[in-house]
Amino acid sequence: MNEDPLTDILTLASAQCVDVGSLAAGGSWALRFPPPGQLKFMVVVKGACWLTIEGMTAPREVTRGDVFVLPADLAFVLASDLQTASVDGRELFSGALESKVTLGHGLDFFAVGAHIALDRERGKLLSEVLPPYLHIGGNSAEAAVVQWLLNQLVQELVSERPGVALATRQLAQLLCVQAIRSYLDASGPCVAGWVKALSDERLAPALRLMHREPGRAWELGQLAKEVAMSRSSFAIRFKAGAGIPPLTYLQNLRMCLAEYELREGVMPISELGRSLGYSSESAFSSAFKRSSGMAPGRYRCLFAKASR
Repeated sequence: MNEDPLTDILTLASAQCVDVGSLAAGGSWALRFPPPGQLKFMVVVKGACWLTIEGMTAPREVTRGDVFVLPADLAFVLASDLQTASVDGRELFSGALESKVTLGHGLDFFAVGAHIALDRERGKLLSEVLPPYLHIGGNSAEAAVVQWLLNQLVQELVSERPGVALATRQLAQLLCVQAIRSYLDASGPCVAGWVKALSDERLAPALRLMHREPGRAWELGQLAKEVAMSRSSFAIRFKAGAGIPPLTYLQNLRMCLAEYELREGVMPISELGRSLGYSSESAFSSAFKRSSGMAPGRYRCLFAKASR
C-alpha cells in the first residue's frame, strides 16, 4: 500500500469513466434527470443555467467555467428558465448520437459531463464523504484542472485510440482526486469521515502509518506516540475526526484491502492473511467472515464467477 491514504482509498474505490456527453442549448429549456447512479461531473463551457437538486431548497446558478459534482443518489434539473416545463433528459441522451444533445438553436449554452462509476461496496469509502453538491468556481485553479481532464476524457472516447480504456480510467481517478482536494480546500472544519481526519495535521500522520503498514500490530499507544499525543487525547480526536476509533479504522482498512486482493489478485489466502497482520489463515478467515458475511475462499469464488 501507499503512504498516502487518499491514493489507497481512490484505488480501492476503482473509479472508472462509464459515459461522457455534451449539451448545447438555446432559448428556453429545462431537462430533468433521475439519480445518475454514479458520480456526475459537469463543466459549463459557455453560458449559464440553473441547477436544482432533489432535497435542496434553492436552485443554484452555474456559469461559464464552473464545475459541479453530483452524488449518485439524487435527481436533478438543469434549466435556462426555472418556469419552463422540464423534459426527460435521460431519454434525450439515450437516443442521441455519441451522447451529444442540442436543444433549440444550441448557441447560448454548452456543457460537458461525465459519469464516474465506483465499486459498489468499496466505492462508499469515497461517495459517502462527498457533499450532496460540490461546486468548483470557474476562477479557481481546481476548475481549470477539472475542465482539462473532462476535455481529455471526451477526446479519448471520441478518438478510440489504443489504450482508451486505461486512459479513461486514469482520468476518472484524477477527477476524483481533484474533487476531494477541492472539498478539503473549501470545507475547512466542516468535512466528515476519513476526509476530516486526512485534513487534520495531528491525525494525518497516523493515517499514513496505518496505510503504509496495515499488517503491523499497531496499538493505540504506539499510534498516539507517533503523533506526539496522549492515548486518550489521540483516541478522542481520531474518533471525532474519522467517526470511528483508530483501531476500528485499521480493521476496516484491512478488510477493504482483503476484498480488493480477493477480487483483483491471485495471492493465496494464507499469505494474504499474514500480510494483513493475522497470525493464521483461520484467524484471518474468521475476521473476514465477520466483516463480509462469507469466508475468503467463497468471496473470491463468487467474484470470479460474476466477472466471467
